[in-house]
Amino acid sequence: MSRVGKAPVVIAGGVQVTISPTNEVVVKGAKSSMKVLMRPEVSAKVEGNQIVLTRKDDSREARSLHGLYRALIQNAMTGVTAGFTKSLDLVGVGYRAAVSGKKLELSLGYSHPIHFQIPEGIEIKVDKQTNISVTGASRELVGQVAAKIRGFRPPEPYLGKGVKYSDEKLRRKEGKSAGK
Repeated sequence: MSRVGKAPVVIAGGVQVTISPTNEVVVKGAKSSMKVLMRPEVSAKVEGNQIVLTRKDDSREARSLHGLYRALIQNAMTGVTAGFTKSLDLVGVGYRAAVSGKKLELSLGYSHPIHFQIPEGIEIKVDKQTNISVTGASRELVGQVAAKIRGFRPPEPYLGKGVKYSDEKLRRKEGKSAGK
């Protein structure tokens, strides 16, 4: 059995889990609700305060999906209880961010400001105009939005200017050296 797949998902307090006959797991919590639509190779059932996943057979595809769906259900469980957060830093002179309504406005050294529409289910906070915090229930969506914001101006290797993750370590390159 899959080492990840055979571990049960513990249902946290205040979370409701329903499994439909179409193999869809719905996790409802205080903050939000998430759905995980599973393929027929893997099935889930609630036993006490745990969700146990079983697979139909030992085919290669079923084994790979076993751990995947367990991880997706665990991420949904964590998302509806605590949520996920990614933190970004703006490094550079004049680089700043501001949230106005459902838009994030970024000044990243271009001739024009960048207006980013904040998707549904995502909350963005800006501290001191240079720290951006992306929060939401879906781990996938939080990571995608943070990567999109970083993609507007990725950090460059010589001066380190750009948008970087707070925990990201940049490999800096040495600039031109003087001639003889």
